[in-house]
Amino acid sequence: MRYFLEFSYRGTAYNGWQKQNNALGVQQVLEEALAKVLRMNIELTGSSRTDTGVHAEQQFAHFDFDNIENPEVVLYKLNGIVPRDIAVHQIFPVPDDVNSRFAATYRKYEYRITRRKNPFLIDLSYLLKGEINIPRMNEAAALLLKHIDFESFSKIHTNVNNFHCTITEARWEDRGEKIIFHIQANRFLRGMVRALVGTMLEVGRGKISVQDFEEIILAGDRKKAGAQAPAEGLFLVEVGYPLDLVPR
Repeated sequence: MRYFLEFSYRGTAYNGWQKQNNALGVQQVLEEALAKVLRMNIELTGSSRTDTGVHAEQQFAHFDFDNIENPEVVLYKLNGIVPRDIAVHQIFPVPDDVNSRFAATYRKYEYRITRRKNPFLIDLSYLLKGEINIPRMNEAAALLLKHIDFESFSKIHTNVNNFHCTITEARWEDRGEKIIFHIQANRFLRGMVRALVGTMLEVGRGKISVQDFEEIILAGDRKKAGAQAPAEGLFLVEVGYPLDLVPR
């Protein structure tokens, strides 16, 4: 049988989602915990990849196992094993042909910025110095809905067939001391959100114009875009699936 795992994590201590030979990823921690509880080696396939230091408020992965008679007991045991910066929220069966990555209809991220030093937001937001023009940044964000090729904001040497993403939401929200960038799309390229944020911050600081920003999109050249914003401000906040697939 195939099962979905829903979980969240604070990414500060991890080299992203994916397990690696020389670094600790969230995937490895969860697979080892599942192996202890289910007494069988488990391989997880995640719905999304996150980079080093990036957080996830909602993430999914699927795995195959003969039969879990009591998912609540497994859930309880898992949360007793995993570190306190990882939480498993539910385990539920899905059809055997459902892939957590390919069945997802959208992903939503937030990039969180604070204007004021706050000890309670250390590693959970980017401390911004200086003033920025948020209305101008929203003009730039609106352009993202008009385009589909985002090669300029992708890490180089990434193994993808194309750089096309359909963005359905992109906006900056001013909450006074806090600024949040919301973005939703059917897929994202490696490093894309942080590169977009870093480049739009240059728009907000007046270093480039909104027109310059659109020319960067059209250029298809990562060297034209700005530096990546720091990882600690980025959160995967929602992964969407068909309504009949995930328990609400």
